[in-house]
Amino acid sequence: MANPDWVSVDGKVHDPQRIDFTTRYLREFRRAIDDGVEAMGYFHWSVMDNFEWAYGYSKRFGLIHVDFQTQKRTPKDSAYWYSEVIRQNGAKP
Repeated sequence: MANPDWVSVDGKVHDPQRIDFTTRYLREFRRAIDDGVEAMGYFHWSVMDNFEWAYGYSKRFGLIHVDFQTQKRTPKDSAYWYSEVIRQNGAKP
């Protein structure tokens, strides 16, 4: 999910819409598995903001915000949230 993410004055990137989207996606993914779909796992795209062929640097998909001028990386709220999902093996997304 692409969002217009930015580092706020508190030095963090708040992206509740990405957390909400991914939560709902993982619930449906779990439901599909429970219904018998063979799934090997889930890979979140993307770990960090990057260049997208159709949009350049304007769309931000990553869990980690990249300042393309300085290359500074800032984990987004969704990165901390997703690390907890992984730690719990997806038990409570």
